[in-house]
Amino acid sequence: MRKAVSRPFPLMKFPPICRLVLAFAVLSPAVQAAKNDVAAKKAPTLQVDPTPLVDASAPQVASYADVIEPVQKAVVSVYSKKVVRERVAVNPLLRQFFGDIPDQERRHEEEGLGSGVIVSPDGYILTNNHVVEGADELKVSLSDDRELIAKVIGTDPKTDIAVIKVEAEKLPVVTLADSDTIRVGDVVFAVGNPLGVGQTVTMGIVSAKGRSVGILEEVSGYESFIQTDAAINMGNSGGALVDARGRLIGINSAILSPSRGNIGIGFAVPINLAAAVMHSLVQTGSVARGFLGVSSQTLTPDYAEALGLPRDTKGVTVTDITPDSAAEQAGLERGDVILAVNDKKVTALRDLRNYIAQLAPGTKAKLRISRDGKERDVEVTLGRLDEKPNEILIGVDAEPLSPETRRRLSVPPRIEGGLVITKIDENSAYADRLATDMVIVQIDRQNVQDLEAARAALTPGRHLLFVFYRGTLRAISIQVAQP
Repeated sequence: MRKAVSRPFPLMKFPPICRLVLAFAVLSPAVQAAKNDVAAKKAPTLQVDPTPLVDASAPQVASYADVIEPVQKAVVSVYSKKVVRERVAVNPLLRQFFGDIPDQERRHEEEGLGSGVIVSPDGYILTNNHVVEGADELKVSLSDDRELIAKVIGTDPKTDIAVIKVEAEKLPVVTLADSDTIRVGDVVFAVGNPLGVGQTVTMGIVSAKGRSVGILEEVSGYESFIQTDAAINMGNSGGALVDARGRLIGINSAILSPSRGNIGIGFAVPINLAAAVMHSLVQTGSVARGFLGVSSQTLTPDYAEALGLPRDTKGVTVTDITPDSAAEQAGLERGDVILAVNDKKVTALRDLRNYIAQLAPGTKAKLRISRDGKERDVEVTLGRLDEKPNEILIGVDAEPLSPETRRRLSVPPRIEGGLVITKIDENSAYADRLATDMVIVQIDRQNVQDLEAARAALTPGRHLLFVFYRGTLRAISIQVAQP
């Protein structure tokens, strides 16, 4: 039977096709509204224990009950509700007799189930993006049977991490480990609410580290999963993966299964990555990722030999440098081989991408590189990764008007410059005013020539746009919300 990657914890009880769409949908307006409420905030205080586990020579343990009991108090069930709107087409025969009757809208409520982990006493909870995505209402059930309303602080589809918060104090929390120190073979426990049966603990080991299996491929995500054989099923999503000391090493996220049930291949987001995303979401409402500014490829044995390096050398070869980037300013050159970032070994291209993305813009990072067969350390100050380079408004992408597009849209020569809208997210606040293939000619009576000028002009407040659309020039007024 063909294997397939599947989510074990869908947001709602949708048909299979709808579940796939929801799993990677962009942030809903409700989430965006929540993000607007989180201008720079103080990061939550976390309990962290970075020491590695004891070695294999430690005495055999007969029970882990004392280790698991405090973890169970910090793991919650997350219940979500969403109002689903479906458009119902009117029978064409009715329109023949009664004129232009508009389509009808049918609404129904759907519910979802997942898990979460309390990481700060004042109510910050880590869970998965696909647990809360699109939810109109969130409720959290604690281990003491309290039920609290939760709000979304922020989500990051590229790592499948979300942060929600409940209004409470002195909550039980889990201690965070250093997920970089885990080893294949370490004993782990998965804690969550699978299938809605109630809180459950399953045991296994770390089966592999740094797994990239394409689960987040559709959103160009960052995958470096911890693989485990601890039983994970629907409802475990967002729950805790803890080590033999009860320290959080990962947030359970997905399974690989042909039957959508547990077959011993589960994946968790490493807590180091999840914590970095959480801090950014809490403090700014979005995820700011570091940017190095290199094009690169995984070093092959043949290329390593051509550079005078041992054939078994692991690293990433720099093939190009982005102008005015952190890499150029640090003096990196084509042909350099990046061996490590902050003493973390780089064995493949995904390692470099993940390591840099976890660092905040402005961070100073130490790169270990090889140039002309000699190793050296280079310090770089990372820039900011622009993951939406063509976005001029939230959910609205545009690009300069090209000669080909001008011909296709029949834009007359008297209209100089301009930006053509290439994509509008259906959840964008501007979807009712703007449209794809609409050419923005002026903003507040000023000609628009490039994306940067458009972003600079579209400050919070009301703006007048002159646009060319479907053969005519027209004026449109839009209100730009505070980001």
